[in-house]
Amino acid sequence: MNLKKIKSLVGVSLIMFLVTACNSNSSTETTASTKSKGPVKIDYGLYCGSDCQAALTLKASPDSIKGKVGLAIASTTFPYGVAVKNRSEEAAKKYFPNMELLVGDGQNDPVVQTRLVDDFIAKGIKVLIINAVEKDALAPAVKRAEAAGIKVIAFDRTVNAPVLTTIKANDIDLGLAAGKDLATRLHGKGNVVELQGSPSASPTIDRHKGFMEALKDSPGIKVIASQNANYDQAQGLKVMEDLLQRFPKGKIDAVFTHADIMTLGAIQAIKAAGREKEIKVISIDGQQAAFDNISKGIMDSTAVYPVVVPMSIIAAAKALAGEEMPEFIKLDAPVVTKENVSKYNGTTY
Repeated sequence: MNLKKIKSLVGVSLIMFLVTACNSNSSTETTASTKSKGPVKIDYGLYCGSDCQAALTLKASPDSIKGKVGLAIASTTFPYGVAVKNRSEEAAKKYFPNMELLVGDGQNDPVVQTRLVDDFIAKGIKVLIINAVEKDALAPAVKRAEAAGIKVIAFDRTVNAPVLTTIKANDIDLGLAAGKDLATRLHGKGNVVELQGSPSASPTIDRHKGFMEALKDSPGIKVIASQNANYDQAQGLKVMEDLLQRFPKGKIDAVFTHADIMTLGAIQAIKAAGREKEIKVISIDGQQAAFDNISKGIMDSTAVYPVVVPMSIIAAAKALAGEEMPEFIKLDAPVVTKENVSKYNGTTY
């Protein structure tokens, strides 16, 4: 073999060695980069303040969280329930890939939700997350879950049974804040109608209690009617239509409802009657639709009741890991008005 040919073969071999070395280094870097990513940082959202975040800080590795979790939603008929379902599934998949989340709809019926809880027990869940349709009616099912060794997390609504923790905004505080805002807008004098939620639901009881407490400082404000519209837009429309007929023009100065979904129905009735300029509209929940109406001047305010996600899913992870939590984890509940609505746009459902 001549010298020229030998040099050619050496050159080819050198090039192949360099290419192989580059490819090897590239592969090593990609693997290291993948391994260094670690768990996704948890976003607690705008309504979980420093105390809330401290209570929900997870010590265990998210990848180590394993086990079945049952989520018993009061109802997916309401936008709140739909938001809870969708966001819970997203949070479990994003933060805890080894958590098995089972989701069920109580259909706003305590009998249906009771069967749902019993079904979860039979399927071997380790943690139950529940917003009870009715706090007394669901107590026996929750107690059966606890007797089976299942850790129970109440969210959004309370239940009359011992639980590991309850996560929610304080409904009495919400009613109090809405009542104070209404009293300020009426300058302490006027006639008010109230659209309540479902009878026996803990938010209904507590929001009414807080609202009436706020009005004690304004004896010139009278609640001339209070009716249930069951957290339903169509019922909100019907109840408000009846109230507008019962109390003609000049007899209602403001309407207070326990939830934005009912408020939307009430607004339809008020507009149809041509009485939007005489009646102030105060609400609770903080749906994006309410924020939009506040921006347009159609509604005056809403006290935000946050969707308890990912907080409830993180609490379930802590329960699976055997980590302690306080008995009550309080969420922030600001009053949103035209002056501050831009801060909260896009933060709710």
